[in-house]
Amino acid sequence: MHTLEQLRAGALQGITRLQLRGGLTDFPREIFDLADTLEILDLTDNALSALPDDLPRLHKLRILFCSNNRFTELPSMLGRMPALTMVGFKANQIESVPASALPPALRWLVLTDNRIEQLPDELGRRPAMQKLMLAGNRLKSLPDTMANLHQLELLRLSANGFDTLPAWLPTLPRLAWLACAGNPWGADRAQAMSTAPARLIDWRQLTLQQRLGEGASGVIRRADWQHDGGSTPVAVKLYKGEMTSDGSPLNEMAACVAAGLHPNLIPVLGRITGHPEQTQGLVMALLDPTLVNLAGPPSFASCSRDIYDDGKRFGWQAMLAIAHGVASAAAQLHQRGILHGDLYGHNILHDDNGRCVLSDFGAAAFYAPASQAAMPLQRIEVRAFGLLLDELLERCDAPPALRAQLAALHAACTQAEVGARPLFAAIAARLHELDQSKQD
Repeated sequence: MHTLEQLRAGALQGITRLQLRGGLTDFPREIFDLADTLEILDLTDNALSALPDDLPRLHKLRILFCSNNRFTELPSMLGRMPALTMVGFKANQIESVPASALPPALRWLVLTDNRIEQLPDELGRRPAMQKLMLAGNRLKSLPDTMANLHQLELLRLSANGFDTLPAWLPTLPRLAWLACAGNPWGADRAQAMSTAPARLIDWRQLTLQQRLGEGASGVIRRADWQHDGGSTPVAVKLYKGEMTSDGSPLNEMAACVAAGLHPNLIPVLGRITGHPEQTQGLVMALLDPTLVNLAGPPSFASCSRDIYDDGKRFGWQAMLAIAHGVASAAAQLHQRGILHGDLYGHNILHDDNGRCVLSDFGAAAFYAPASQAAMPLQRIEVRAFGLLLDELLERCDAPPALRAQLAALHAACTQAEVGARPLFAAIAARLHELDQSKQD
């Protein structure tokens, strides 16, 4: 993080990324002294409500973050910035998004947790758009022009006012990650699934130990659970209760419980009751520490694709086991009317032998398995699996015949004709068949 004093003293000349936080109420004009080099500007966690009309002087600016400020309108001058590809205005009080505020090269737009009721038709005229994050607003519809966003891969619509999902949504050829919980659409199903039976575990039975991790929705800690005359090591996730870019953490908790037991899902042991601050939480099985993340989350540059460690490789048996395990878990979720919404390598834990678990239900949504929307939603997620399969294949020296068969499966899962993609039950069966044929 940088300071205003450094900026005013000229000590930041030549930098490409500037981060200023700490109560700014006005845009520091000294930022323009960096116009010839500045590419990323982060003004998150300030008290700004406007940007200068001559902001396009920052002619190299590619990424702008102004989250957790006081904007009520997306600034219109952003549309005059041809190099700007990523815009983040999460957690403001934005009510208006003018058509003139959308940069022509826009690729990634974050407007989570605002007060937006309507979006302009111009949004559908941004052909480079890949990620669009709109959770936690007041939207009831989207512009029909968005049917033209043929590069859109990730869409977050959770916690809005949609009675129905747009009819064109399942026709988007590259859409793979969709979050849509917390809307009137699907509310009856969500209510029914949120009451899925789970053991209640008294907070006083839990002794918290070290922190294991923290995400947007909550904190996970190791704990000892005192019950039935003994002690069991467990993982405890305490939910923050705040809106995330994926949606409501409480919806995530309901999806974890409703997912049920599966060898490739993290077992939920119970819900926490009696927390002194009424914090919601789950008690889950403690995973083997040899399980590690398959990949890291996308970067600014990769936008929608995960980042794998350099030199990451899989044995073909392990690769096949991971692919089958994830497909089998996804098949169970879909059978129970749960869309994972974030089927990514960075949400999969694995070991060198191919053991794996699919985690992080932050973007999960409920739907009726027999509804008209069911199969189109499932096939959106099938594309996400197809992309994952391709990433696994890239890092595996599989026998040529097996590689050809898996490449064909990848092509089927990612084909532009959404309705022609296979469903997860068939995918899991095909992978099991391939695994058995290689074992024989």
